[in-house]
Amino acid sequence: MVMDMPEQIPEQLIEEIKSEADVVEIVSEFVQLKRRGRNYLGLCPFHSEKTPSFTVSPDKQIFRCFGCGKGGNVITFLMEIEGISFFDAMSRLAENLGKSIPEQFSANKQSSLSHEDQNMLEAHEWLMKLYHHLLKHTKEGKDGLEYLKSRGMKDETIDQFQLGFAPDIKNFTASFLEKKGFSLQSMVKAGLLTDNRENKYIDRFQGRVIFPIRNHQGKTVAFGGRMIYQGEPKYLNSPETDIFHKGNVFYNFDLARNTIRKSGEAVLFEGYMDVISAYQAGVENGIATLGTSLTESQARLLRRYVDRVVICYDADSAGIEATKKAANILQNAGCYVKIAQLRQGMDPDDYIKTYGSESFREHVIGASITYMTFYLDYLKKDYNLQIESESMQYIEKALDEIAKLKKPFEIDYYLKELKDRFDISKEALQQEIAYRRRKFDKYKDNQQTESHTNNRKNTQKEHKLYPAFQNAERHLISLMLNNRNIAEKVQQELGGTFLITEHQVLVTYLYAFYEEGHDPDVSLFMEYLPESNLKDLTAQLAMQTLPDEVSDMEIEDYIYTIKSEKHRKNTIQTLELEQKEAERRNDPVTAAKIAMNILNLKKEWKKESNR
Repeated sequence: MVMDMPEQIPEQLIEEIKSEADVVEIVSEFVQLKRRGRNYLGLCPFHSEKTPSFTVSPDKQIFRCFGCGKGGNVITFLMEIEGISFFDAMSRLAENLGKSIPEQFSANKQSSLSHEDQNMLEAHEWLMKLYHHLLKHTKEGKDGLEYLKSRGMKDETIDQFQLGFAPDIKNFTASFLEKKGFSLQSMVKAGLLTDNRENKYIDRFQGRVIFPIRNHQGKTVAFGGRMIYQGEPKYLNSPETDIFHKGNVFYNFDLARNTIRKSGEAVLFEGYMDVISAYQAGVENGIATLGTSLTESQARLLRRYVDRVVICYDADSAGIEATKKAANILQNAGCYVKIAQLRQGMDPDDYIKTYGSESFREHVIGASITYMTFYLDYLKKDYNLQIESESMQYIEKALDEIAKLKKPFEIDYYLKELKDRFDISKEALQQEIAYRRRKFDKYKDNQQTESHTNNRKNTQKEHKLYPAFQNAERHLISLMLNNRNIAEKVQQELGGTFLITEHQVLVTYLYAFYEEGHDPDVSLFMEYLPESNLKDLTAQLAMQTLPDEVSDMEIEDYIYTIKSEKHRKNTIQTLELEQKEAERRNDPVTAAKIAMNILNLKKEWKKESNR
């Protein structure tokens, strides 16, 4: 039984690339993994969770989430996480290994994007190159280049971020795109043009320095523009489109990702100019939101990569409020948050220009304060601490927040500050903390009941007590995935007569896999499976803990259990047919006797299975 591999890439090439690709290394580009015994554990990128249940096995070269049930190999992972086709996933792996997919197979490439979305991406790519060329090499881009130079941008930085300039000509971009064969109405939908009442197509970003906005794959999906002439708004971003959702993307995330992963820390800025200035100052793990507040989706994305996030927003009232909001969202996502403090009224770009790169790295980013220190200072703005009643309100609020801290030494540190500042005994403060912690714990328990229930359900689903025959089938398939000889024995004894339909389908593919001469390789076997539910099931069974040695007696026991259950089902089916025949003959006495026989057999077998 020969299976046609997806995209018609030769099986040998698939096996070669996949055998050299390391699933742990690839997954680590998207998920912060920590070693747990023989496997690695992290937060699942496919569903929201705070407790890691996403497991990667370097031995088997597969992944499995015990929360949502998703599983697969390195190719499956890339297809799922990036939303790309099999061909694109293979090309990505090949590129990482310094290889390439032969040209004759490129004709079979099938993109996972719609034709319209592909057009949008191509248009953005063309314009990114055009705007950058205009900025660097033409008189039309001279004003834009002079503006960036006046802001301290170096040539290598301009190239690194592919900064550009859109000329102050209404139909320049429309004319360019039309010549490239793009529908101008579709380019309006892509957010690159606007149309006026006379149905004339106008460049959205005319007269602006251009900041390409890339998704996490490094593809340009939008632009940010800064007006350098008279006109409003000063800053303008692309609108939401099918390929660009502001709440799911960070500016510069694709370039900063490796540094974020290696350093274990991300620095969150408010805008792209801050990111670029910080990059020039040696802070290469900087990212920014795109004209909107930080979203929960963005916070979850960050948490998959890092434990620590430094927030470096403007030091004005709006920036401080935004810092408080972003910090809460990040903490709720499980991040440890620190706050970088700038001088009053400054933004990061201002600070770097005034005090230099080294001072910014050491005295701003390097000297970031804890969120609690920031919060206690932030809280003071609402109270006049010279008035006793307001001081008491401030202390109440401060204690509410301190009580949420997990580490005793942190609690002790901030209580000491309150004790010294307000001359309150340490014992009284500790009693207040104890009271609040009891109250918060009870509230937390109530809030987390649903979450814990869901987690228990997921755990029970993984470890539930299956009927004896189903357990036998699961254990057998786990052993078959790892041992060809066992698979051959089971094939001789049972063939495809497994009782669970998914198991029947799975072993049929597994028999074919071994018949073609393959050695046990769960990751490669998954490429034979056409449906994601079969891949998930394979990952689940392959992740089961197996004994180092399995006796022939155990294998025989599993086979006997399955055969016995099959015999029972056949017996019941035969009796049910006899019962229907008796009813058809209008023989109620015989039909009732058969029904009683069926009932007794089912009770007897149920007792046996519960022993």
